[in-house]
Amino acid sequence: MTHLPTTREQGAPRSADKPDDEAALIARVAARDQAAFESLYRAYYAKLWHFLLRLMRRPALVEDVLDETMLVVWRKARTYNHASKLSTWIFAIAYRQSLKALRRGDGLLEHDDTDNLRSPAQGPDGELQQQQVGDQVQAALAALSAEHRAVIELTYYQGYACREVAAIMHCPVDTVKTRMFYARRRLKTRLLALREDVS
Repeated sequence: MTHLPTTREQGAPRSADKPDDEAALIARVAARDQAAFESLYRAYYAKLWHFLLRLMRRPALVEDVLDETMLVVWRKARTYNHASKLSTWIFAIAYRQSLKALRRGDGLLEHDDTDNLRSPAQGPDGELQQQQVGDQVQAALAALSAEHRAVIELTYYQGYACREVAAIMHCPVDTVKTRMFYARRRLKTRLLALREDVS
């Protein structure tokens, strides 16, 4: 595992969602300010962790790929040219790092950890029902390709627009829209099949 230049703090991430704040922060990182890097790491840790878990579905790899992502951010901060939002640039790095890990076949024996993707429900009946629905959704997502899962994750969970997803995935906007269409269709087909199997 590659070590980052600072000690990681995994407390609650602090938001750095103001463009001016982020521009100043990445400029300080580019100047090799380790305190600024720690702030950036904390600001993006939770969002990147959930994105990578849903995309890769291999919990044992998430920390390594997240660290690799932030190491690239540390090394390449000087190359950030403000052509896109900082978050788009960072998520693009995370996406590429995750695909590299998946292509290498890292952690292929690792089981999916769908428990980390569920939200608790109130009451035992509601919790059981929500768990069943969550299991069905996660099984349907697992059947998608990494590219299709990434489109779903970036759009529905991270709230990116198609143009931003295209920048992250380095593909045309029309390709994003096409992937979204097929991902939705396959999810619907898969969920219907799972529900028929249950009933």
